[in-house]
Amino acid sequence: MSVNQEIRKVTTHRLTEMKLRGEKISMLTSYDFSMAKLVDEAGIDVILVGDSASNVMAGNQTTLPITLEQMIYHGKSVVNAVQRALVVVDLPFGTYQGNSRKALKSAIRIMKETAADSVKLEGGSEVIDSVERILSAGIPVMGHLGLMPQSINKFGTYSVRAREEAEAEKLVSDARLLEEAGCFALVLEKIPATLGEKVAALLQIPVIGIGAGSGVDGQVLVIHDMLGITQQFSPRFLRRYHNLAAEIKGAVDHYINDVKSGDFPNKKEQY
Repeated sequence: MSVNQEIRKVTTHRLTEMKLRGEKISMLTSYDFSMAKLVDEAGIDVILVGDSASNVMAGNQTTLPITLEQMIYHGKSVVNAVQRALVVVDLPFGTYQGNSRKALKSAIRIMKETAADSVKLEGGSEVIDSVERILSAGIPVMGHLGLMPQSINKFGTYSVRAREEAEAEKLVSDARLLEEAGCFALVLEKIPATLGEKVAALLQIPVIGIGAGSGVDGQVLVIHDMLGITQQFSPRFLRRYHNLAAEIKGAVDHYINDVKSGDFPNKKEQY
């Protein structure tokens, strides 16, 4: 395989091709240049510049406080690092709900100022006007249904969504609505696995799950959770692939000891 083939850019069309041939889609979050570069070089398909930056980067309890300007900052930092992955930037709370003109303006700012490939927003029929207006400008949109963190004050809990028949039916209806509007993909968060599989089978567009079972077309996790940098968050759907918190603390402790003892810097580490 040539170098050019290896770094061939992932596009919305390629994600659809992956679904058609049954190839699972890998997706992780990133919020800064250094991490995004590592994730991209490892071969991830999609990088989400998530509003979860509000939690893991800024220490907020919810995703609600993060601003459009902050998302643009994180988005631009990530795009500067990426050669292969498709980059999706979350539209933050308050930038698209209830006002489709504001939604379009927000999406245009993200696309122009970050050079990202697409945007993501939460909701179905409630935000369809915003989805359609953004799409009308030629901006690719990824949908998000199920548990919607930006609506935490409405739900009042981060528990599994769509267990009841009425909510499950609405989720299926909203998924179809988003596909018909022209969304290129859909994230389903924290719903029963059987429902996730059903939606993925119904839709032609790729369905990415986070706590939506194995029957969907791909998976996404927050990288700080997956690497074990954050330790306070342990939902059932999270698999920790490392314990970087312990490794980082150990390295810092080692450094402190070397500085205190005078071992660092040694003669080879001086000019």
